[in-house]
Amino acid sequence: MRRDRALKLLAECTGNDIWSPEYCRDAGVPEDWLEELAEIYESGFQTDRETIYCEDRIVNQYHGVRDVHLAVRLGESLGIDVMRITAGTQLPCDIVLAIQDAVLEEL
Repeated sequence: MRRDRALKLLAECTGNDIWSPEYCRDAGVPEDWLEELAEIYESGFQTDRETIYCEDRIVNQYHGVRDVHLAVRLGESLGIDVMRITAGTQLPCDIVLAIQDAVLEEL
């Protein structure tokens, strides 16, 4: 993947979203990454954070790629030691932010 495309994709990651396979393809995510990272996710309903929304509607299941997993893959492809910089990080949004910050430091 070209560096500029990887940087653009990483900038879109929040750690809170699930990207559809169609969106991933349109954005330029390599097909082999998509095949490896795409899963079917199920909503949890105890808290809003566990609930999956699609076009402002609650869905029980959604097939896609969690952007935190994509951010990890992008960070690795950009030469970042993702395991080291995220070692003490638990929340997906903090993992993405740590990767984004590490990439910016390398620029």
